[in-house]
Amino acid sequence: MRRRAIAALFIAIVIGVIISSPWVASSSWPDEGPNAAVSGDAVGPGKGGGFLRAFKAPFRALGRLWGRGGDDNKIRRMTEKDAKKFAGLGVARVDDARSAAAPKSDQRRDGRAALAAGREMLERGKLSEAIGLLAQAVSLDPSLSEAHNLLGVAYGRKGLADLAAQSFERSLRLEPNSAQALNNYGYSLYASGRYRAAVDRLKRAARLAPHDQRILNNLALAQYRLGRYDDAYKSFTQASDQVTGRLNMAALFQRAGNFEEAIKHYEAARRVQPLSPDALQQLADLYRQTDQPEKAALIRRELQAVAATARRGP
Repeated sequence: MRRRAIAALFIAIVIGVIISSPWVASSSWPDEGPNAAVSGDAVGPGKGGGFLRAFKAPFRALGRLWGRGGDDNKIRRMTEKDAKKFAGLGVARVDDARSAAAPKSDQRRDGRAALAAGREMLERGKLSEAIGLLAQAVSLDPSLSEAHNLLGVAYGRKGLADLAAQSFERSLRLEPNSAQALNNYGYSLYASGRYRAAVDRLKRAARLAPHDQRILNNLALAQYRLGRYDDAYKSFTQASDQVTGRLNMAALFQRAGNFEEAIKHYEAARRVQPLSPDALQQLADLYRQTDQPEKAALIRRELQAVAATARRGP
């Protein structure tokens, strides 16, 4: 009995000493500054005790998540790998016995607010901010088709084609007949050089919105890249008129260095609208570049006559 009492007393003394002992650290938390918490430094002897090490561990993990390595503290460009992690960071509410779960209506309202803010950032060209807000919107309310669509636009402008495609696919699963989502998806594919897939989406968009000029012009661009020149001309013409269709085709050939085809389309535009200043100006330049001085001079005289008529007025 006496031995038990002595043992109990000894244990109590040891526990008391442990509780009253301070944690050993070389500096206090406020003195380390805001960057110390995410510096990724290991906390070892002379740097901090076990408590500080355990407290810092989540911050080191967060640093690794964002691609930080070592102690160089350099600013790094966001890569597609980073963006995947960024997009995957949902907004979570911590609930326990002391707090009631947030109603779904509140989450949807917050999702719509994030969508509105993200749309504004996208319109202002602030792509990183837009991605953050739109990712928050789809996390709060995954049924927001427009948020997925705009997130795809933002990813596409960042050059993250695969993430853009994933967002557009989610948007179209929610709203399969969205002509604008299909148009945005198609243009994103066109911009990344996937012309055949772009034509597929843009044709579907054109069937849903047959008079939308943006869709038809995007479709024409993708068709031109595939070498489907007649189809491209038809799409350009459907978007506007015959002369504009010819001028657009001529400009594309001229930009590609195919002056012969460019001249054919400018001359075709001129036959429909003989006094078209755009066609005349480009023809004069092209005839000069292709060593046809007589034709260039003729076109110059016609262009001067058009200019003189415009100065006199009707």
